[in-house]
Formats: sequence, C-alpha cells, structure tokens
Amino acid sequence: MTDKQWERLKPHPPPQKPPTGRPNADHRRIINGILWIDRTGAPWRDLPERYGPWRTVASRFYRWQKAGVWKRILKALQCQEDDKGELDWRVHYLDATIVRAHQHAAGAKGGTNTLRR
Repeated sequence: MTDKQWERLKPHPPPQKPPTGRPNADHRRIINGILWIDRTGAPWRDLPERYGPWRTVASRFYRWQKAGVWKRILKALQCQEDDKGELDWRVHYLDATIVRAHQHAAGAKGGTNTLRR
C-alpha cells in the first residue's frame, strides 16, 4: 500500500490502542498482509514473515469482518470519492459472480444419479 493510499485509509480502522489491553499490531502492516493474501490467493500459513505472524493477520481480518469494519471502511472511502465527484456509480461496482473453486472441485464426475430399470 502506498503512502498516499494509507493516508486515505488511516482514519477508518479502529484505534491502534484499544481502551483496555495491549496495543494492536500495526494496522498498515496487517492490512498489507491481508492485501497480499487477497492478491495471491495463498493460504494464511504462506504469508511472508514481513507482515507478521499469519495468525495475527488472519485473526484481525476475521474480527474486523465480524464487527463490520470492512463495510464501514468501504462506505467511508466511497463517500469521500462521491463527495469529490470522482465516483461514477455506473462503472464502479463489486461483482461477486466469480468465485475460485478449490483445486479438488475440478474433475469430479458430474450429472445426476438416476435409477435405470
């Protein structure tokens, strides 16, 4: 993530230091790790060490997903761009019709089981 991208994103994640407990690992490093996983499609365990422990990165991703943090971040960034008039809603959208299948999903014998007499 570039410095410019981080500056736009920086105000939106939860506070780095929660009111109780110990501070979180650096949000920028964790988000970069999540983006690396997203780009490569690799399993969490293959995350390079420079992003921190894979369990920390995965845990943060799933906690934020459950808490709705990702939705809030997306909405805030979309509102920023829309307010500046730089978001064309006819062009910018997310489409979830393409989903990767696991490698073992390919090659299975298909069809329906029918009884023959």
